[in-house]
Amino acid sequence: MASASITAPTVGFDLDMTLIDSRPGIHACWVELSERTGTYVDADLVVTRLGPPLEEEMAYWFPADRIPAMSGLYRELYPSYAITGTLAMPGAREAIGAVQAAGGRAVVVTAKWEPNAKLHMEHLGMEPDAVIGNLWAEQKGAALREHGASVYVGDHTGDVRGARIAEALSVAVSTGPCSAEELSEAGADVVLGDLIEFPGWFSDYRAGCLPARA
Repeated sequence: MASASITAPTVGFDLDMTLIDSRPGIHACWVELSERTGTYVDADLVVTRLGPPLEEEMAYWFPADRIPAMSGLYRELYPSYAITGTLAMPGAREAIGAVQAAGGRAVVVTAKWEPNAKLHMEHLGMEPDAVIGNLWAEQKGAALREHGASVYVGDHTGDVRGARIAEALSVAVSTGPCSAEELSEAGADVVLGDLIEFPGWFSDYRAGCLPARA
């Protein structure tokens, strides 16, 4: 068991399905992309597997030589179709607030294109200390280390891998495409039902009431 309190930790947060429910906005953006290109896209299916980079999803619908152009078009459409339809996940503001109220830093590390990730934070009135985009799974580890994150919170097994690379505590929430069982099997140190549970867990973590690693 930890013997000393953790005074002001830096906590990293994933974005899609961790801090924000981007399914309505992303669905609308893919529908628009489909209509503009004349290419069939099952937007209902797309929003069940959020997390990996955009290019991976594009590969299901477009040939390889069109992926760069289609990804660029999608990102151009995104501010008009995906921002206003996106909601804050329950407990998201309180989770960021709990870290900052403790004197710590809350940083968002996401696979989403960084300008659009920042638009989401601005629109929803969330004020993390930093937003770092364009990073997926193990790639997130470098950014987490750079910012000194001792905890990383995410909803995907890729987030667990990113936390491992950063040697940060992996806190998973089962609000995305991965079940609690999948997250646990992937090596998450802590699995919460949602971010509503985070402030209570974080208080215990800071007080040294929990082991540094499960």
